[in-house]
Amino acid sequence: MDWGIFALRSYHYLLLLSRILADGVPSGRAWLYVIWLMAALVVPLMFWFPGRRMNKTWFSLLELLLGGSYYVNTVFHPDLLSKADYLLPSLTMGYLWTRHTLWIIPAVALIPFAYQSHLSLSWEQTLGIGTDNLLFCFIGIWASSVANAYYQKNELVAEVEQQNKLLTHYAAEIEKMTLLEERNRMSKELHDTLGHSFISLLMSLDASIALLDHKPAEVKDRLIRLRALAESNLDEMRSIVHEMGDEEDSNLMRQIEALVLRFRENTRTVVTLSHSGTEPMIRFEARQTVLRVIQESMTNALKHGKASQLQLELRFSESALRLLIRNNGKPIDKLEYGFGLTAMHQRVERLGGSLVVSSDAGTPATTEVRCEIPLNGVRIHGPN
Repeated sequence: MDWGIFALRSYHYLLLLSRILADGVPSGRAWLYVIWLMAALVVPLMFWFPGRRMNKTWFSLLELLLGGSYYVNTVFHPDLLSKADYLLPSLTMGYLWTRHTLWIIPAVALIPFAYQSHLSLSWEQTLGIGTDNLLFCFIGIWASSVANAYYQKNELVAEVEQQNKLLTHYAAEIEKMTLLEERNRMSKELHDTLGHSFISLLMSLDASIALLDHKPAEVKDRLIRLRALAESNLDEMRSIVHEMGDEEDSNLMRQIEALVLRFRENTRTVVTLSHSGTEPMIRFEARQTVLRVIQESMTNALKHGKASQLQLELRFSESALRLLIRNNGKPIDKLEYGFGLTAMHQRVERLGGSLVVSSDAGTPATTEVRCEIPLNGVRIHGPN
């Protein structure tokens, strides 16, 4: 659209120049008009040119001063061959209007009144010429609105295409990150659940082998329980693979009691469990984290610390859940963060909690795992 307006304006001034030059070699006065028209054509273009310069205020001002003055001059000199009207310049200035150039609208309408008395024009004739100029000015404003709408539509389409490309890229990145996070989560779940269960299974099998010659009846009883444990492990693996989401039993204490009971039966370890406060509604991820911390702590106490007694304490409040796991196993000389302990820390930190492992070589030796998980905004159970 800019180039179309530029072409119409150029046609206007080049047509006026051609009329002067078509009469043969210009005289001195004709050369003055040629220079005048060339200035009216070129000088405003220093401030507006399609795709480059966009100072519309100065363009309109110079267009009105140079082109408008030449138009008025042709009226005062009827012998001039290159007669002019001011329709296409009015169209151009209307096309380039801004909030700062609203004055061009009354200006193009009032130009005919500058020579009304000189030509003895009636008010109807003067208003007719001014109305024509004003009409072309409004046509230019309308063309500008259409062009702006077209440009904005193209910019919007380009922006939407760019956003679609970014969204496609982000979607691919998110999918990649989701798959990686899911793989890491699955590996932690397998380690924290099946790893714990298989260690209990292996230790029970070792004990059964040692008792096989002396107490076959007890070994048989142990093997029956171990088979049940293996079935439980299989069910748990299926549950992890299918990832059913929230568990049907959302009561954390019942889940911990079941976990402790299985651990007692399979390892013959003394485990005491106590809690204080009212258990709130705890979301699935927090419950799973507490269960995995308990599993990993009990497994490590038995596997590395050779503990014979474990003590679990839970404290519930509206704002946080606090867990203390203490065992009488051999103290830790140097704490090393293996896969299990690292996974425990990551799980707790993801919930905004803290996990501290400490060991005391006194008499008796103790090792403690302290875990705190915030429960802000969690609704408390009623009396039932």
